Amino acid sequence: MDTKDATTFWDGVHATRPVATDPQPNDRLVEAVTGLASGRVLDLECGEGGDALWLARQGWHVTAVDLSAVAVARLTALARSHDLQELVTAERHDLHTSFPQGRFDLVSAHYLHSPHDLDRSAVLRAAAHALNPGGLLLVVDHGSAAPSPAPDAHYPTPQEVAADIDLDPATWTVERADTPRRIATGPGGRTAEVTDHILLIRRTA
Repeated sequence: MDTKDATTFWDGVHATRPVATDPQPNDRLVEAVTGLASGRVLDLECGEGGDALWLARQGWHVTAVDLSAVAVARLTALARSHDLQELVTAERHDLHTSFPQGRFDLVSAHYLHSPHDLDRSAVLRAAAHALNPGGLLLVVDHGSAAPSPAPDAHYPTPQEVAADIDLDPATWTVERADTPRRIATGPGGRTAEVTDHILLIRRTA
């Protein structure tokens, strides 16, 4: 799927969804960020904006990016409606060809999966290089599919993701690489146990 097709696909996905008035953050983000001093954060593929709005409410200055112009426009309007426009900047980026400018204390990449061609390792490597010293890169991936995995599905482990990013250990340190489980609620209120793959990397120099 080329960039034009991917943009059309994701614009369609968001356009067919009802506009969320108060989207909720990802559980793993709240778990990892609660207690951290606020600063500047980059939210990769922000979607409906639940993470971006939650981070702003915690005092973070958020740059939220998405391939979909529909998602970006909706988040911009939503931040304004919640009086968070001074803390949330939404930008459209095709991470295959462009990356947001700036330095960050946190980069959050939650479920950065896409049916179109995307060099995830290159994107996450760029994210690590965009961190200030002491900053954190949080990568949360699907480790399973509910209610049952697809045949022959492989979900790269946090260790595999870290190896693919291939960061210099003299500058970046893996602080967490694990696979916790949680109960997730899906369409229709159905619940299932799912696995998340969590990778947390700190820039030390």
